[in-house]
Formats: sequence, structure tokens, C-alpha cells
Amino acid sequence: MAKFLGLDKIARLFQIIKFNGGIRGTLHKLYRFDDAKLGTLVGVDKFGNKYYENNMYFYGRNRWVEYADKVGMDYDGSQIPPEWFGWMHYKTDLLPTQDPTRPKYHWMSEHTENMSGTKYAYMPYSTTPPKIQAWTPPKPKASSL
Repeated sequence: MAKFLGLDKIARLFQIIKFNGGIRGTLHKLYRFDDAKLGTLVGVDKFGNKYYENNMYFYGRNRWVEYADKVGMDYDGSQIPPEWFGWMHYKTDLLPTQDPTRPKYHWMSEHTENMSGTKYAYMPYSTTPPKIQAWTPPKPKASSL
């Protein structure tokens, strides 16, 4: 009867509000991520990103990341390290902490996010002079009055 009246949905809403830290925490997550979900914390990466899973949601929406608070609203998908990228995109069901096959060699560089569009973006420079020179207008001569 409760399911028929939709009371299970209201109970789920209260569970989500409690899971996200009350009304204030839920509103904060809605502001940052446009979504407030209920799930199991499966891991945290070295950057502070938290990874969750809840198989009650549709496949493709049942795994998600909550980016670290230090990035604020300036987060994107390139901030997910490769070991968690594979888990997030269903390449493997093993968590990075459980996967013994992931190679780690001394020549592999650490993960960095994509810095395009920031002041830290890579800008190549050219050592050859340009073929076309920009025109600079001549300076006006000072008139003697």
C-alpha cells in the first residue's frame, strides 16, 4: 500500500537528504553537481575525488564521482586518474585497489589534468621567423607651430 501511494519515494528522498548531510549539504551538492544521489563509497583517489556506486540506478548512471572540494566549481573529467577512469567507464569491475594487473613502471609519469584554457596551458613557440610581418603604422611627425 505504501508503495502504491508513493511513500517509498518520500522515504528515499529523506534517505538521500540524510546521506548528503542534511538539507544544507543536499542543496550544496545540487548546486555543485546538479544531482543528489544515494550510494556506497567505494574509494578515494590521491586527489581527493570520491567514487560511489549504487546498482539501483540505471546502468551508466550507477557509478559517479564527486570531485574534491578544493577544485570548487572548476572540475572536469580530465581530473579522474587513469585507474579510476577504467572503473568509471565499465572497462573493468575491479576497483583500482583490487586490480593486480595494472602496471606501474618507473618511466610512467604521474597523472595531470588537462590545462587547456587556463594560464598553465601548453603554448608551443616557434624558432623560425614568420614569413609575413605585421604592418606597423608610421609614427606621426610632430608639427612645429
